[in-house]
Amino acid sequence: MATHVPAEELITHRLSEGGILRIVLNNPRAANAISPDDRNRVIELFQQADTDPEVRVVVLSSTGKHFCAGANVAGLGKGGQSRTGDTMRRIMGGAQQLIAAVLDCGKPVIAAVQGPAAGLGAHLAFACDLVVAAEEATFIEAFVLRGIVVDAGGAYLLPRRIGLQKAKELAFLGDRLPAEEALRLGLVNRVVPADQLAAATDELAGRLAAAPTSAITLTKKLFNRSLDADRDESFLLEGMAQELQSHAHDSAEGIAAFKERRDPQFKGW
Repeated sequence: MATHVPAEELITHRLSEGGILRIVLNNPRAANAISPDDRNRVIELFQQADTDPEVRVVVLSSTGKHFCAGANVAGLGKGGQSRTGDTMRRIMGGAQQLIAAVLDCGKPVIAAVQGPAAGLGAHLAFACDLVVAAEEATFIEAFVLRGIVVDAGGAYLLPRRIGLQKAKELAFLGDRLPAEEALRLGLVNRVVPADQLAAATDELAGRLAAAPTSAITLTKKLFNRSLDADRDESFLLEGMAQELQSHAHDSAEGIAAFKERRDPQFKGW
């Protein structure tokens, strides 16, 4: 009989000095496929990071050869006939909530992708603000290979990231997208040798952790909202964000440092 492993062991987290929260998918035997319990744990951690003033940046990574093989579907198809609407409720209350938790987290999120990221796993990476990938990393829209419709926010993310035609190509064919091609398309920010993945990720995380967190939070919200807003709304929200940030400690510190010709010491608020 298989032993149940708590989500706390399969999804680990650690807040390091400087405010870097590291969330790790830790189930390499299952290629880091995400079960419902795992998913709920990751959602919870991102929601906590959003409100925790000690967290200034989130790094999402995984152990083993795979970044994430997608949703763990071992339990699907069991338990008798489903009712109309069950699948929709499961997707909207599950995978979509996971992607939303990453998009809605006010802190900048970096994905460190060392290997294959498939289906939900690919979208989990694409939802992050910055993606650092090893040269061996690949991204796969695996849904069509299983005879199912793209989910986990893919219909929202892909066209906005790479345009409609390329999004259709990836989703219709399910071909592996190498890291270098993902970089060319703008899905990835850095591609590095595998032995430099941790260092490259830490370098970005360190810069973000020392940055004015509240300014980045508002900028992230502005950029994400701009994908669905018209010009008038986008301009209005930008003005409101500037008003809010003008009262922040880091705004005053940034201006003072500029005038005094010194490096700013941002506190994140």
